[in-house]
Amino acid sequence: MTNRMELSGSVAKPPIRSKSPSGVEHCRFWLEHRSTVLEADLPRQVYCRMPVVVSGQRSKALTQHLVQGSTIQVSGFVAYQTGRNGVGKVVLHADNIIQI
Repeated sequence: MTNRMELSGSVAKPPIRSKSPSGVEHCRFWLEHRSTVLEADLPRQVYCRMPVVVSGQRSKALTQHLVQGSTIQVSGFVAYQTGRNGVGKVVLHADNIIQI
């Protein structure tokens, strides 16, 4: 099985940086994507807003220039996470970010 995703868009909210109790760096932000794709030979406007997290030693290097409105391409894997409020969501765990 493969779990790999690549999505481009703009940073919808300012990135939030934090450090876990064990010292692991994290950066969280929301990626907003808009495009037109063909579905059943008809153009369709698509929109999604997805949470992204970057963790580990590369976190600072990959996110140091991110600001709200930055246009980027993000790749990584997706995983389901349940928040403290019990609400679940799919999160893109990025291992590469390119400014476009």
